[in-house]
Amino acid sequence: MGFANQRFNVNLSILFTELPLLERPAAAAAAGFTAVELWWPWVDSPTPEQSELDALKKAIEDAGVQLTGLNFYAGQLPGPDRGALSIPGAESEKFRANIDVTADFAQSLGCKALNALYGNRVEGVDPAEQDALALENLALAARAADRVGAILLIEALNKPESPLCPIVSAPKAIEIVNKVNEATGLGNATFLMDLYHLSMNGEDLPSVIEQYASKTGHVQIADNPGRGAPGTGTLPLADLLDQLKKAGYEGWVGLEYKPGDRPSAEAFDWLPAEARAAR
Repeated sequence: MGFANQRFNVNLSILFTELPLLERPAAAAAAGFTAVELWWPWVDSPTPEQSELDALKKAIEDAGVQLTGLNFYAGQLPGPDRGALSIPGAESEKFRANIDVTADFAQSLGCKALNALYGNRVEGVDPAEQDALALENLALAARAADRVGAILLIEALNKPESPLCPIVSAPKAIEIVNKVNEATGLGNATFLMDLYHLSMNGEDLPSVIEQYASKTGHVQIADNPGRGAPGTGTLPLADLLDQLKKAGYEGWVGLEYKPGDRPSAEAFDWLPAEARAAR
């Protein structure tokens, strides 16, 4: 099967970033893709002006692409932050203010997956206090996602690049998924399986897929080392995606890799043009 049998979307927060935000959906479409995903685009504002939301919505609609995934507000990303929902004080309040804004924007574009990044440990704050706050906020996010017919994604990052984040393994992410589902009774919290992050953690990827494919709501890929396009590193990504398919995963595969020292439009030569449009 390989790459030709997958449903890919392009993450416009790591690819096409050489372009202004509003030009990226059209650039993805010009490259042959019909679906995109985004980190929260306004890193300084969890509640941007409606005109900014409307402009991004129009850019996505005019490009003829489907928004399939969106992050809740997560602080400075890219940057030092790894989420906001477990950070007591202002960041947690920003996350809460953002929940319905994100959910409503997603609903307006038919987006069915919302990613809530956990956040770093804070020096001088009891981890148990952070975890209790995180569960409260994740439950709020899960209910908002459910309101708009979406799933909530819980992502495991990697310890070398995110040493202060407590969710740096597949089992830990699954633990949080289960806690959120238990707290809400909704069952819409799922695992975001980022194969790059898990490989950076040294996890056994075939085993992770075997154990957790049924709890996985979204998959993201980049090669390792380097977080580049498939084929620039050593991960057997085509084989891993085949295994996911065989395990019953039918969702999207987000292309969340760095284009390197070339324009993003040239970073898809590993994927035949006819395999880029979602089927």
